[in-house]
Amino acid sequence: MKTLTALLTSMLLVAAPAAAKETQPRPDQLAFREIYKELVETNTTLSSGSCTLAAQRMLKRFQAAEFPGDQLILFMEEGHREEGGLVVVYPGTNPKAKAILLVAHIDVVEAKREDWERDPFTLIEEDGYFYGRGTLDDKAQAAVWVDTLLRFKEEGYKPKRTVKLALTCGEETNGAFNGAQWLAANKRDLIDAEFALNEGGGGDSDGKGKVLGQSVQVGEKTFANFRLETRNPGGHSSVPVRDNAIYQLARALTRIDEHEFPVEMTDTTRRFFTEAGAARGDAIGAAMVALAKNPADKTAEAVVNADRFLHGNIRTTCVATLLDGGHAPNALPQRAGANVNCRIFPGHSIESIRDELATVIGDPGVTITQLPPKRPTPPQPPLDPKIIGPMEKLVAKYWPGLKVIPSMANGYTDATFLGAAGIPTYGIPGIWGDPDGNGVHGLNERIEVKSLYVGRDFMFDLVKAYASKP
Repeated sequence: MKTLTALLTSMLLVAAPAAAKETQPRPDQLAFREIYKELVETNTTLSSGSCTLAAQRMLKRFQAAEFPGDQLILFMEEGHREEGGLVVVYPGTNPKAKAILLVAHIDVVEAKREDWERDPFTLIEEDGYFYGRGTLDDKAQAAVWVDTLLRFKEEGYKPKRTVKLALTCGEETNGAFNGAQWLAANKRDLIDAEFALNEGGGGDSDGKGKVLGQSVQVGEKTFANFRLETRNPGGHSSVPVRDNAIYQLARALTRIDEHEFPVEMTDTTRRFFTEAGAARGDAIGAAMVALAKNPADKTAEAVVNADRFLHGNIRTTCVATLLDGGHAPNALPQRAGANVNCRIFPGHSIESIRDELATVIGDPGVTITQLPPKRPTPPQPPLDPKIIGPMEKLVAKYWPGLKVIPSMANGYTDATFLGAAGIPTYGIPGIWGDPDGNGVHGLNERIEVKSLYVGRDFMFDLVKAYASKP
């Protein structure tokens, strides 16, 4: 998950009331908690876990609820037997109305028991939080989507739109088998939808119970890794020469470090800078508004660049992340290499950024190779009022006084693959996080209990709003 957790915390200084305070969990919340617990306590790491097992456990819940067999599709690929997933189809009554797709990844980042204060694969409720790997990223959303369709069945709800659910594996590990990518390439009709609801948006709080903002993710950057390499005959270290593979690579990396890609904006980022900037009421906020009006305003850009997230949100960024070279401590290096990771602003191909890096380096002796896997570069989803509108209406209901601010992710999610397949994908508001990021991808991951329960109610209402009115 590449969320905007804590983003609006730094931007929205005026807090709005949180949703109504929960006391003891309702019976339906306790039933939902069992789904959530089963997902969290199923280890789905790539190294030692099984997404297939998690998908099978959710399948059994749908079977117990008497979903017809043709509405339940467990999928996996030979050679990736533990990386399977599940698609559920809840039919609508209007054959002309296009479906909506609910998507969530059920794989999680690695977690070592010896590093955590609590067992990462035991759901623990403590001091108003649920602790465990995946409690926020992304098994909270996965559990809500499963619960939503089960509640539809229990209610006998008949939506006009068909509602589809895809629980997938592989989002957290670059290069692993990816369920969303596989479905888009091999079972496109199965997940066909007018749009999809995904992770990536959400709310931010002050860490003390007040929700400060809600965002919807509309678009993200393209991910690419490049291998830079220099080669040399080498020789004895007692006879150094100017033609040194390590120094040659170092000069190339220095030039990349000193290169600033130009300021760019999409409709989403322009609106984000305008609205989030106006809400800040400080110098950076004023500069955000000014830059949205005039991306060539160098004075405003200099102020905005002081914020690391904002600096990356308005341009392509490329940064060295791995370094290797040489073969012996008493020999001149015969080879030196580095990995440069780029997060590419929408509208640019991976090839064009590779060419720009070559121009910046200006040394044909430095080879630049794009490393697999090659990610697609999908078009940005539109800021469609038919999609954003229901989010705005429900946010105003749950958190009076708050607006839904569209934002673009500096990272990427499975929206990359769905968007490339022609399914615009949005990271929705609802569940909120704390300013410190809640341990996502790190130690002692957690989510506020209230955030999960209120977010569940919000997401259920949101899906019904779309499903009831094509």
